[in-house]
Formats: sequence, C-alpha cells, structure tokens
Amino acid sequence: MIADRLAEYSKSLRYKDLPPAVVHEVKRRLLDSLGCAVGAWNARPCRIARTLAQSVKLAHGATLWGTSHKTLPDLATFANGALVRYLDFNDTYLAKEPAHPSDNIAAILAVGEAARASGKRVIQAIALAYEVQCRLCDAAALRPCGWDHVTYGPFSSAIATAKMMKLSDAQTLQAINLAGVANIALRQTRVGGLSMWKACAFSNAARNGVFAAMLAQRGMTGPSPIFEGEKGFMKLVSGPFELPAFGGERCLTGTDPSGRGSVPGSQSPPFKILDTYIKRYPVEYHAQTAVEAALAIREDLLKGEGVDALAGITDIEVGSYDVAIEIIGHDPEKWRPHTRETADHSFPYCVAVTLLDGKVTIRSFEARRLADPVLHELMQKVRVVPQPEFVGRYPQAMPTRITVRTKAGKDYVKQVDYPLGHPKNRMSDHEVEDKFRLLAAGQLDRARINTVSDVVWKLDQLKDISVLMPLLKMNRRN
Repeated sequence: MIADRLAEYSKSLRYKDLPPAVVHEVKRRLLDSLGCAVGAWNARPCRIARTLAQSVKLAHGATLWGTSHKTLPDLATFANGALVRYLDFNDTYLAKEPAHPSDNIAAILAVGEAARASGKRVIQAIALAYEVQCRLCDAAALRPCGWDHVTYGPFSSAIATAKMMKLSDAQTLQAINLAGVANIALRQTRVGGLSMWKACAFSNAARNGVFAAMLAQRGMTGPSPIFEGEKGFMKLVSGPFELPAFGGERCLTGTDPSGRGSVPGSQSPPFKILDTYIKRYPVEYHAQTAVEAALAIREDLLKGEGVDALAGITDIEVGSYDVAIEIIGHDPEKWRPHTRETADHSFPYCVAVTLLDGKVTIRSFEARRLADPVLHELMQKVRVVPQPEFVGRYPQAMPTRITVRTKAGKDYVKQVDYPLGHPKNRMSDHEVEDKFRLLAAGQLDRARINTVSDVVWKLDQLKDISVLMPLLKMNRRN
C-alpha cells in the first residue's frame, strides 16, 4: 500500500543519503522562504493568523516568527506558513499538479523547535517533504477534479514532521492516514477573484499535517487504506495513480501498479528539490516568463519609439499554454483585479504593470497601484491566446510570447521559455541572498540580516534549530 511505502521511506531516509547538492539546496530554500516570510510581516491575513496563534501560549512550544511568543506547533505552522506564502514569492514545482513545496518549511521548523532538533534533522525533513509532495504532484493531477493542490500538503507535512518527531513506522503510518482522511481542499480558492485564503490554504493544510502527527504520536489511529480504500483518496479525489520512486530510495527504480511494492533497479532518481524553481518576481509562476518578456519589450520599445512609446501601445498579445491560461489568463476578474491575490495571478496585470513601471516588486501590488486608471486602461489591451506550438512543452518549459503593437505600426515580440530560477536557468547563491536581504530590509537590522544568512548557510552545523528564532524578531513592535 502507498501509505506503508511512504512511512517506510520516511523512516529509512538518513541524512547521509542526501547528496551535498541537496543539502545546499535546502539551505537556499530556507533562506528564500524566510525572506518571503519577513517581507510579508504586515500583510493583513498574516496578522489575523498571528493574532489567533497569540491567543495560546506554550512555554516550550514554537515561536511565531517576528515575535518572542511561543504557541502550539500547529498554530505556529499556520501563522508562519501564511507569512511564507502571502507574497506569492516562495518556490514552485510544476507537474501534473503544481505545488509550492517550501510551504512545508514552517511546519518543520515549528515541530523542530519544540523538539530541539538539530540542523541536520531539519535538512533531512525538508528534503523529505519536497520528495513526498513533488512525487505526488508527478503522480496525479487534482485540479481537473476540482480539488486544490494543497490537498497533498497534509501528507507531506505529516510525514516530514513525523520524521522530526522520530515517530515509529506504525505511528508515521497513522499520521498519514489521519492527514489524508479529513483535509481535502476545494479548488475554489484559486478561481475568479482571489481572497486572503490563498495565503493560508497550504498553511492550514500543513497545520493539519502537524496535528495528525501529534495525534499519531499519542496513539490515535486513522482509516486504512487511505489511498486505495473503497472510499479512499484514489476513488474519490485523485483517481488511480502509481507513485514514482523517491530520491535515496535504496535499490529502487519504481513501484508496481498497485503501489504495494517496489521494482528492483540499479539507482534511485535524483531528489526532487533540485527540480523545483525559485522565483525572481512576486507573481504566480506561470507569469515569471511573461514578466521577463515584458521587461525586454519595454526596453526595445523605449529605444525604438522614445519616452512616449508606452502611451502609443494599441494591443498586447500574451501567447501561452493551456495550464497557464486556465490559472492566470482566463477569468474576467484577471482584467479587473481588486486584490493583491488576484493581481499576482493575472497575466493582464503582471504584463501591464511591468510595461509601465519597468519592474515588478512587492509594492507593485499595493492598493494604490491596483487602483491606477492608467494601469487598468492598459490591461484592457491585453489578449491572452493559446499557442499551438507550445502544446506539450509544459512542464519542462514555461514559454510565454508577448507581442506589443503600437500606433507607429510596429510589433515588438519577445519569447522566454525558462525564467531565472528555473532548474535550466538557476539563480546563483548571491542572487538568492540578495533576494533575502531585499525582503528583510526595514524589518530586520543589517547585523541580524547578516547573522540569519550566516546561520542558514551553516544550518548543518546547528545543534538546536531554536537558536534561529530570536534572530527573526522584528525591529519594531508589531
């Protein structure tokens, strides 16, 4: 059974199984996620989540990032996870089902702090969470059935936190059963006008995963088989699927169709964290190539027609592929976004704001910018059209072709296939650190920004992950 295999893999994975490249990538993702979290500190949904978590105090619990308050690990997971996700700036994985696997990190750090776990154990759990969530995304799409991608989150977070808590095979199996039975999320979270819940959907899934592991630790059992059962996950949610082999899974290359066992082979596949993407811009990942293409066009446009060229734009065509169009270029609300959540999931908004401003930052989605009539006028000139030649290229590539036409009768065209941060166009360590520093500026002083960065790069040397938490406390009272 798949749940048994997941529990067995969780128990068998050791730190020494992780290649140096994986250990290093975990550090990069942790630094990136902390930057996203600090940058989102004042966001309203994050304040709501934090206020709720502050209503419970636990002396030896998990810290709410940015404060000295400690609470239950599941509540800390919810509040801290919303911080990581809010800006839509944390990493991404695109397959049959998309994901933001760094969404698991808040759960791992919360449980790790309460357990006084070492940096190596944290690294191990993060790599494990990426493996589980990404392999599930490879196996079956949830979106066509109306379920949200965060539905895989309780499984990955429960398994990773079970690893942090050193649960037995039997306890881990029950954590998986409990995580799966009650935490199916609706895709309505990402349809039409988007709400605050977009930032909280996975942090809630991870909170439920942590809660499942805590229950299993105390002897609670859950229904089984959770995946293959008569009314289980495959029958009602995902449809049947085969789970691919995991990174570090010894002497395995696959599984039999039932998921009950493994097929002998020579080598395990690479760890999935190496196939995930860091974001350069705070927009939905399918819009990363659109932003890069729009920036290049803007430069050509200004060179070719001067400073008044932007006012002369008559038509903007965004050529894309079916998945991207469904998510960020289909709903009428994408042409009239009233919330940050809708705007950063809008082809028209992301392209128009890039052309006008020559940049996209977290300030590009503030209320004043959202209300700009000039920006809204330009958005109405955007058409999103499918490109037949792009069929079959996703998820290996994320091509976007933008064509801008002007009153002067000229067409400016740019296509980008692999944005910076994609596995085929990786961000350097320096670029990842620069992103962290930019997001943390104003919230943490320079000395602590440097210290946090140093601690993360030396994560494998930490004996107790809790030493990181006081370093995240905000400069001012919030």
